[in-house]
Amino acid sequence: LFLQIPGVKQMAMENDSSVTEFILKGLTDQPELEMPLLLLFLVNYILTVVGNLGIMILICLNSHLHTPMYFFLFNLSFIDFCYSFAITPKMLASFALERNIISFTGCMTQLFFFCFFVNSECYVLTVMAYDRYVAICQPLLYTVIMSPRTCSLLMLGSHLMGFADAMVHTGCMTRLIFCDSNTINHYMCDIFPLLQLSCSSTYVNELVTSAVVGISAFLSSLIILISYALILFNIIHMSSVKGWSKAMSTCGSHIITVGLFYGSGLLTHIKTSHTESLAQEKFFSVFYAFMVPMLNPLIYSLRNKDVKLALKRTLKRITN
Repeated sequence: LFLQIPGVKQMAMENDSSVTEFILKGLTDQPELEMPLLLLFLVNYILTVVGNLGIMILICLNSHLHTPMYFFLFNLSFIDFCYSFAITPKMLASFALERNIISFTGCMTQLFFFCFFVNSECYVLTVMAYDRYVAICQPLLYTVIMSPRTCSLLMLGSHLMGFADAMVHTGCMTRLIFCDSNTINHYMCDIFPLLQLSCSSTYVNELVTSAVVGISAFLSSLIILISYALILFNIIHMSSVKGWSKAMSTCGSHIITVGLFYGSGLLTHIKTSHTESLAQEKFFSVFYAFMVPMLNPLIYSLRNKDVKLALKRTLKRITN
């Protein structure tokens, strides 16, 4: 189910743990809920794949969507599309199988892709906020500032930073030793559930994780907040009601997406008691792992006239 990255595979092979495989406990311990949840998440999986693939196809086929804004949206949909393949199949298997087993290498590979796609999405959303700032506050210079070369470099930088963050998290995890316990109290190989299984010191991992996540979240949030603060300041000083309405509609979809992504991520990592925090983390992680990738295409299509027009034109071509 997972691609095998040579670097991740080599790190996993060099690990001295006696554990060679893990058992994913899944989302629930109640057998009567397994079939309804399987159907629910299968529908979610189909909608996520079809929705994000649909957005990418529409952007490719319609020339009026070949702009920086939709180039970034294409990348966001691509991340969500790939992300669903890294997480959902194993999640669905946990409902269908009595013991959902994943190898040590497979677990590290899943962790890598999870970190890579989540961090990349974080950076892409940040770039999209900057793009909206330039479009609204510097409209005359927009095509100069957001040139094809600049857009490509911004996306390359976002993916490279996501890759670097993922390598740091995965590299630190493969250096831990896992002894007897191999049951992960989660539906995927996430950082904190894995740290709880280690029989070696996790102090360095916790420190590195806090530093990497903290810096990434702080810088991304700061850029997004500054971008929207400047946009708001510009909107307040607009004399035209039409211009104000257009600016708000342009930013609306991105604000909703950012709110869902950061809101669910924040709720996931707010700790209460140990027992409650495990259940809470699994519950809220469902939102950013499954709901956000599914809702993004709907948010950008239902609230966007350009995407609606592209959909109508594409459907017309197919029917004719």
